[in-house]
Amino acid sequence: MEIQLGDVLTLKKQHPCGSRDWEVLRVGMDFRLKCTGCDHQVMIPRRQLEKNIKKITPGVAAE
Repeated sequence: MEIQLGDVLTLKKQHPCGSRDWEVLRVGMDFRLKCTGCDHQVMIPRRQLEKNIKKITPGVAAE
């Protein structure tokens, strides 16, 4: 799965703030994601994240 810095990921489950979209801040074995609704940041393992992705929207850096 090709995920780059700045991409916006739409996940299957929504965050308690109501948003499903997360911006990628760090890529590797773990990902650092920032909620686009409330700016909360989390670290999540690659395996768990790849299982929960619904859609990948390329970020500004990819264009």
